[in-house]
Amino acid sequence: MVRRPLGNHHHGPETLLVTSDTAQTDAVATQTANLRDTITQARFVLFDFDGPVCRLFAGHSAETVARDLVEWLELQGMRGLLTPDERVHPDPMVVLHAVDRRRPQSDLVAELEAWFTQQELKAVAKAWPTPYADAVIRTWSAVGARLAITTNNSPGAAARYLETRGLAECFTPNIYGRTQDLHHLKPDPHCLNRALNALGADPSKALMIGDAPSDLYAAERAGVPFLGYARNERIEKRLRDAGAEHVVGSLKTVLRVLWAEF
Repeated sequence: MVRRPLGNHHHGPETLLVTSDTAQTDAVATQTANLRDTITQARFVLFDFDGPVCRLFAGHSAETVARDLVEWLELQGMRGLLTPDERVHPDPMVVLHAVDRRRPQSDLVAELEAWFTQQELKAVAKAWPTPYADAVIRTWSAVGARLAITTNNSPGAAARYLETRGLAECFTPNIYGRTQDLHHLKPDPHCLNRALNALGADPSKALMIGDAPSDLYAAERAGVPFLGYARNERIEKRLRDAGAEHVVGSLKTVLRVLWAEF
């Protein structure tokens, strides 16, 4: 229970007893106002690609791609580069990271990255748009925000997807993604810093939208405010546990704020 002072025009005790429900309501209202400010104050918006913009592997399973990457390594006689957990991990990025840690800047890494890029390009045809993402992107662009893609995915795959949705002009040429220097993948802020430099952006006036702790950590290291997108409770928990203050379950929330403000 919280005691709040009242003005002198009130009769009786000069404090108002506020129940825990009222305090909780006030906390939610404050959080909502802070989220609104975070969205409306952004003049430069950096989007992670797979998640906030689309589900790249919706029709071309990432788990299958990860398994194929492992099989490719085994054919090269490189099975021993991966731990037992890494060999069965459903995220192909885990395989890429693991190989890069043990054979940095090698021909093997370059070949593996190139093979994975081809799988991403193939996945574009069956990718699912994230609900409300197209409208959010077009609205933010229309009101004058400068947009960029900052992703661990192939920039070529991101560019091809944006073209299929008629969104390329909202971002071009500011699409920054994976290179063969895999140590620059998020949580390293390399792609965010490239975007900020190209846009001439003050990091404090930018906003990173991502769906993974690595996006949050990269944003923090680049000095950029962060908004988490979580399409399910599992992703929300991961983001909250990592320290994300603002997380939305739907980009419709962002769209409503933009429409109300502008």
